[in-house]
Amino acid sequence: MKSISAICLLCCMLLSSCNLIHGCNKLKHNFYEETCPNAESIVLAGVKKAQHQEARLPASLLRLHFHDCFVQGCDASILLDDTTNFKGEKTSVPNNGSVRGFEVIDQIKSELEKTCSGVVSCADILAIIARDAVVLAWKVLLGRRDSLTANRTASNQFIPPPTSNVTTLIAKFKAVGLSAKDMVTLSGAHTIGQARCTSFSQRLYNQSGTAKPDPTINKGFLQSLQQLCPQAASAGSSNFLAPLDLRTPTHFDNRYYLNLQAGKGLLNSDEVLYTTPGFTRKYVTKYGCDQEEFLDSFRKSMIKMGNIKPLTGKKGEIRHNCRFTNSGL
Repeated sequence: MKSISAICLLCCMLLSSCNLIHGCNKLKHNFYEETCPNAESIVLAGVKKAQHQEARLPASLLRLHFHDCFVQGCDASILLDDTTNFKGEKTSVPNNGSVRGFEVIDQIKSELEKTCSGVVSCADILAIIARDAVVLAWKVLLGRRDSLTANRTASNQFIPPPTSNVTTLIAKFKAVGLSAKDMVTLSGAHTIGQARCTSFSQRLYNQSGTAKPDPTINKGFLQSLQQLCPQAASAGSSNFLAPLDLRTPTHFDNRYYLNLQAGKGLLNSDEVLYTTPGFTRKYVTKYGCDQEEFLDSFRKSMIKMGNIKPLTGKKGEIRHNCRFTNSGL
């Protein structure tokens, strides 16, 4: 009897320790199986509707998940609106006028609230949407809760700018627990979507505005970008858009890596993956040769990114409106 009691006591101590250190609240793919069994179907329907309305939206939705997870973890902090007493992440330098798709989140959340109010978190909506946006199959781990605040300073600090070099990119990804391989793999998300001239125009002109400052750009590609994005500020071209992948801008494939090898990476943070000798070039070449290896690696890296510091258990809350905390902030 004493030995059994001792074992029981030891188990309780271990469970208590687990709760203190790790929280013992792990994400799982069937988290809503009983509480909201149609959750993923509702999200998928919302993504398909958005894609039908605008082909660019899936890339924007995928980007929301990325920008959310890099700032205090995957907690939907990016979705919080600014208020008179609060400045969130939407107006940070990497996000202001750039991240989009919030209305799609609103519509999906509204449908979920009609079916199972207060059950599915906004953070989980972002994770499911990221999967559905690229039309790849993987079991999304669920059970995240929503943050009670946002961090504009961290958004400015941790999200890699499009001007980044390889050293900066590796450091930014490492800071959130992702490897250099994850960085090259997740950069492949740029096989869909578009970017504004302001994100890459620094590569097109030197200070006098006559010659290209970046000799790695394909000459024909450079000329087409200069036509789209004239240097003169009066042209009002800063918000003109160019596809991140010229060949298949709305299809999720490995074409991005082939573009880099041809000097047709749009952003500096893209092209340096190939022009910088070493590890990143190796994987750009590998993924360019083997689409299935890229897609398989992408699934794994997305799951890994989705596990960055989730709020679980009793931490945070389940927002009823993704734009505001339940207390109204």
